[in-house]
Amino acid sequence: MSTDRRIASLTPCAGRCSTVFGDSVCRGCRRFNHEVIKWNTYSLEQQSAVWHRLDAQLDQILVPMLPLANIEVAEKFVLSKRVRLRDDASKGRKLYHALKICEKNKNFADESGLGIQSKQVKSIWQEFERRVLALATASFEMAFLRADVMSLSLLKDMEESD
Repeated sequence: MSTDRRIASLTPCAGRCSTVFGDSVCRGCRRFNHEVIKWNTYSLEQQSAVWHRLDAQLDQILVPMLPLANIEVAEKFVLSKRVRLRDDASKGRKLYHALKICEKNKNFADESGLGIQSKQVKSIWQEFERRVLALATASFEMAFLRADVMSLSLLKDMEESD
């Protein structure tokens, strides 16, 4: 009998997947639908690439939204709430988890390191969700636009070589 008790690997899943309802981009974690479906088959490099894209989106949205945030305090706050972070988690990822905790209990705002008051949590969370989903959706659409352009170019090249 094996005594190996590994902790499951981290996943971007936020526990509220919308891809099961046909969304191209999950409203919870903002992964593309095919990334959600195939996550467990991805290599560590593929998973890292997804993590880095998602973290870049969080950095782009949350860092400017929370200019008074103290990242060291926010990270300690998140870890004190037993949230697991990747070693290479971005500033935006740490702020995201702190904001998510506060969204569930706005009374944590003062100790979160976010530099916001409890009465600001709901409106900041709603605006964050609106912005980050728009960015993720645009990223998805751009990826498929690039793929379409590439396939059209390949078809044209094939026709010209015939």
